Formats: sequence, C-alpha cells, structure tokens
Amino acid sequence: MALGFSAGITPGPLLALVLSGTLRGGLATGLRVAAVPLLTDLPVVLLSVTALSALPDRAVAAGGVAGGLFLLWLALSTLREARTAEMPRTGTAEAHAQGRRTLRQAALVNLLSPHPWLFWLTTGAPLLVDAWRDGPGGAGGFVLGFYALLVGSKALFAVVVARTRHRMTARAYRLLLAGAAVLLLGASAMLLTEFGRELAA
Repeated sequence: MALGFSAGITPGPLLALVLSGTLRGGLATGLRVAAVPLLTDLPVVLLSVTALSALPDRAVAAGGVAGGLFLLWLALSTLREARTAEMPRTGTAEAHAQGRRTLRQAALVNLLSPHPWLFWLTTGAPLLVDAWRDGPGGAGGFVLGFYALLVGSKALFAVVVARTRHRMTARAYRLLLAGAAVLLLGASAMLLTEFGRELAA
C-alpha cells in the first residue's frame, strides 16, 4: 500500500495526463486515465516476473529513451494547445473525443515508460514472488493493496480538479494545461537524461 500510494502521488507522466484529461474531458475522463495501470500493467507484471534476469540493460535504456521522446511530443502538443485552449464542456462531442484521445495516450505512455517496467523488474516482481511462496493470499494482497492506492490516489487528484474546473476562467484553464505540459516536459527530460546516458555508455 505504501508503494502504491507513493507511486500514485509522485509527479510523472501518468499523473500529468490524469490532470490534463480531467481538465479537458471532465471527471469521467480523469478517472479512466487514473485506472489505466489496471489495463496496461498485466503484460508488464507477467513479463517482468518471467524475464526478471534476462533483460539487458541497453534494452531498458532504449525503452526509456523512446518513452522520453513520446513524452516530449505530448508536452509540446499540450503547450501549443494551452496557448488558445477553451474550457471544453463535458458531455459534448469534443469532450468525448478529447477523453478518448487522452485515454489512448495514457495507455501508450504507461506501456512505453520504463518506470513500471523498472519497478516490477527490481521491486515488484521479487516481492510478488516472495509473497507467493507464503501463499496466493499474500501475493493477491500485495497486488490489491498496491493498485488500490496507486489508482485511488490518482483518482483523488481527478476528483479535486473536476470539482474546481467549472469555476475556472479560460486563463486559469490554459495555465493549468501549461502546468501539465511542464510536468510532462520534466518527466521527458528525466527519462532522456537518465536513459540516454546509459544508452550512450
């Protein structure tokens, strides 16, 4: 639960997409984006458990660089949109389209980002295997506690943003979108710096 909570509240690409998705498409979009790990992490967990010791360092670094470049593209797109964005009304075709697009982006970000892979390869998979040795109940409790707090903390952010979005001016909305873009830029810079160095080594 502690691992899930810390991962859920740590600023990163998925949290930035939860915030920007809630601003663009409303609470339903933000909650769906918050739940993306429930949809995308299964292959990450399975592959991490089975390939824990077989993955070369350069493959992890290449994935980090690819994820960083994708986040850079997302950040620049969001910054460009923030210059002239108007608050979309929930329930409109535009809001639904934005919500679907943000959900696809979040799924791709979560699959490309090396952080879920690194967490499961270095921490999650060993803990899960160790818990499984004590019985399936322990392993199930670990997974349930982790994802309840990971998704729940991000969903809480979405609720807070959704409750205040209707009182926002266009300027405040643009500033918040720009803030989400800055979070994405920061995450991109960290990935490109950290894993680009490893790839070049």
